[in-house]
Amino acid sequence: MTSFPAQTRTSLLRSTAHAFCTALIAPPPPNELLSTYFTHSPSITEHGPSWATARLPFLGKTFAGREACGEYFNVLSGVLEMHLPDDAFPGPAGFIVDAEAGMVSVVGKGHFVSTKTGKGWDEQFIYRLSGFDAEGKIGHWEIWADPLSAWDAVGSEEPNHKRSVE
Repeated sequence: MTSFPAQTRTSLLRSTAHAFCTALIAPPPPNELLSTYFTHSPSITEHGPSWATARLPFLGKTFAGREACGEYFNVLSGVLEMHLPDDAFPGPAGFIVDAEAGMVSVVGKGHFVSTKTGKGWDEQFIYRLSGFDAEGKIGHWEIWADPLSAWDAVGSEEPNHKRSVE
């Protein structure tokens, strides 16, 4: 038995992951993104502390199913704007693929802005894509980002609180 099937699977997962991440730079509507890159029953989990969900309701839970994943994008865009530069993700070789486990990981970067306060920050984040089907569509998208910066950005409409010092 040769390693050709594993190499083919590696190439398929890498190609799908790279195409999906590249699409996020100028994203199509959520339904189009989901139908193009995800299985019929996908899930999205943006990891973060449960105490942060009051300000960041997209954190710390899994949105399961096509409709719920569409809701993830609605909830996220109601709180944050995502601005990804053209070099937000590495080239295909920068995507770490474990074909046997059916997972792809990548580090990206971008600028995020609170829709409430206008306060923004730059950050790096990690995506892990898994649960790929036989055609290479993504089953589960997990995100690890900087919830403290997001928490701070959405927390107050007054960017500078003054304290009186006596």
